[in-house]
Amino acid sequence: MDRRDHRHVRRLTENPDLALRDGDRSWRRVAAHAKVSDVTGAKSGGFALELSKMDAHSVREAYARWAPIYDATFGIITQIGRRRALSAINAGCGKLLEVGVGTGLSLPGYSKDLEITGIDLSVEMLERARERVARKRLKNIAGIHEMDAADLTFPDGYFDTVVAMFVMTVVPDPVAVMAELERVCAPGGSVVIINHFFGGQGVRGTVERAMTPFAQKLGWRPDFPLDLVMKQAGLKLSGVRSLPPVRLFTMLEFEKVDVALA
Repeated sequence: MDRRDHRHVRRLTENPDLALRDGDRSWRRVAAHAKVSDVTGAKSGGFALELSKMDAHSVREAYARWAPIYDATFGIITQIGRRRALSAINAGCGKLLEVGVGTGLSLPGYSKDLEITGIDLSVEMLERARERVARKRLKNIAGIHEMDAADLTFPDGYFDTVVAMFVMTVVPDPVAVMAELERVCAPGGSVVIINHFFGGQGVRGTVERAMTPFAQKLGWRPDFPLDLVMKQAGLKLSGVRSLPPVRLFTMLEFEKVDVALA
């Protein structure tokens, strides 16, 4: 990858909405021959960040508080973006794992041709997910499990598609989680990450930095940098899309590749 393309990748990783304005053409042109390692050194908005700390206990406590109001708050904020993401994900087939399934907001939106397994760390959120499955009479749900995303119990290459929606800012060890998503994804399969990434500059960056000390109480990291999800050599970045509202979230699509050939 030459210097010009490297600069272009940096611009796109730091400003993912550029890819949307370009219709994804310029991103896909560069991503087609760029190794994942080419962009892992990018800093978020020009700032070197010390990631705010999270732990499993704080996550469980936070989402025990969020569970009763999650659908009516965050669920509404992410509704349009979630639907757009699902329309792309539903082009796949086979077995799908949703990491951080939460209250199961996404479950009714999956194609009936997909066999869905959902996991989450929060018992309270999972109770609502199971209630949703029963209420909606969803027949394509293989299971809903309490599980740590950094220590999945599934075999290697078990899923054709692995999806993590709005969860990477929550987990205590995002790099370990990405390694697990890669491991359980079948060769040639897809890993899809939908997340908010640190804006770095301007008003948004200022607000995110101000919120960072409260990460454990919030249950998510406002300062989460994109490069933490770009470290797996076996995951080749194949697409990026900005999602509403106001391009607050980004959808990253990876293909599981043979590391020896990557």
